[in-house]
Amino acid sequence: MQGTELQRPAAAHPAQWVLVAPEAATDPPKTPDSEPMFTRLRSPSTGEATLYLFNSGAQQLFEVKAFHEEYRSWFIGETVQQDGRLLFVTPMDPLFLILYYLIKADKEQQGKFQPLDQVVLDSEYPYCPLLLKCADVKQSIHHVTEEKEIGSQKFHKYSQEKTLKWLKKKVNQTVKALKSNNISVGERVQAPTFISGKQITDAEEDYVRYAHGLISEYISEDLSKELSKYLGKGNYQMSLWKQKKTILSLTAAI
Repeated sequence: MQGTELQRPAAAHPAQWVLVAPEAATDPPKTPDSEPMFTRLRSPSTGEATLYLFNSGAQQLFEVKAFHEEYRSWFIGETVQQDGRLLFVTPMDPLFLILYYLIKADKEQQGKFQPLDQVVLDSEYPYCPLLLKCADVKQSIHHVTEEKEIGSQKFHKYSQEKTLKWLKKKVNQTVKALKSNNISVGERVQAPTFISGKQITDAEEDYVRYAHGLISEYISEDLSKELSKYLGKGNYQMSLWKQKKTILSLTAAI
């Protein structure tokens, strides 16, 4: 695979990691220059460098999460891989990353309509324009922007109203995924060893609060607060440890 290399211990066998990924993430390339690629892009919530994976031809974006425990190694063939991290690769909606640039451009250009290829640019992250190559981006960009068409060219600008409506749908999708996976989200959930004689049923508000917290991992703090208001349920702040335990299994639903 091409792109950014993961940092690893100096003594580790080069270019080897244990990766859990769907088949779509590692499909063989159709052309020699379109193989899957690891690269760093801006996190949509913090703007900091975060590792992602584009599949063959950059048709789909995947988030990469690394889990590490001390004193863990892997046996790969006849070698010992000292880098004991386990990498999880899960599908990611590229609109979340594009949204970061739309909001930035809206502030800098005072709501000016612009072509997307002039918005999704970043000198520090030269591969960010690949986000626009992902399947369905051009068909779904209207969920977060207002559009104008002049001749054969389309121009866009960020729309908070449409974005909040889109994010609410994401929250509802996540609530559905939480319920279908029988994940308890209520404030009453304590240690995993706790056993109650009574059946605990999580309220709908608990699910929405939890889903809002998960979605907030992919948007700015200001937008998270606006989404909280838009949902009409008050302040949905959750402890991050509880959110991150389920974020890997639910990313595909976001």
